[in-house]
Amino acid sequence: MSKSMMASESGPRKYWLMKAEPESRIVKGKDVKFSVDDFEALGTTPWEGVRNHEAKNLMRSMKIGDQVLFYHSNCKNPGIAGFAEVCKEAYPDYTAWDPSHPYYDPKTDKDDPKWYMVDLAFKSRAKHFVPLALLRHIHGLSSAAPPAGIEYLGVSGVKAIGTMALVTRGRLSVQKVELDTWDAIVLLAERGSWEDINFKGKEKGIAKEKTKKGKAGAKAKKAKEESDEDEEGVAEGEEAAMPAPKTGKKRKAPEGDEDARPTRRSTRTKK
Repeated sequence: MSKSMMASESGPRKYWLMKAEPESRIVKGKDVKFSVDDFEALGTTPWEGVRNHEAKNLMRSMKIGDQVLFYHSNCKNPGIAGFAEVCKEAYPDYTAWDPSHPYYDPKTDKDDPKWYMVDLAFKSRAKHFVPLALLRHIHGLSSAAPPAGIEYLGVSGVKAIGTMALVTRGRLSVQKVELDTWDAIVLLAERGSWEDINFKGKEKGIAKEKTKKGKAGAKAKKAKEESDEDEEGVAEGEEAAMPAPKTGKKRKAPEGDEDARPTRRSTRTKK
């Protein structure tokens, strides 16, 4: 899909990134896992379980037709796995007053809803999974020129990715995405060709340079750990709850998430 095509289709649409956990994690006996496979199988799903006010307010501003980057979070290889579209605008998140739900909130009720959700429709998988490590590498480039392999991104694409919330802030599970950033991500997902880029090694080099400039090693390590998965999105944007795995081990919930909980939900039913 070309940039010009995406721009012409966009009109007044807005663009977003929403995170989900693709790996099993049991909360209250339910698996909050929600991968691109789960999303594709369902087709349409409510984005319940968001328990962060900033993320909730962003969802309340979404309109039908808005475009969404579907992001795998809190996993070994976080990154953009697919594309979705808002198909129902914000309405009260009824899971908040369900005591059996993983993200039950006793401080809200039907007469005074505190949390909201939207419905998303699956559109497509990313032809090439776009890893967070690559986006960080692009963000950390000392030159505005894209590296060999992804020259097609252009200087404007490098700049667009360098300013996206995912790499500058990271942890919020629902994020705004600018149109030029969306176009750059679409190009990466469509064309790939970064296999020869040693972006993992580059990340280590950047961390060392920061340390030399006076940033404490402990602080750099903490920053890296906090954004490794962008887990926070998991905490709230989760929606895909699949039946708890028979032999699943409990995974400790991520700490320091900006979202109340990590992950997507598992209580979905196909529509």
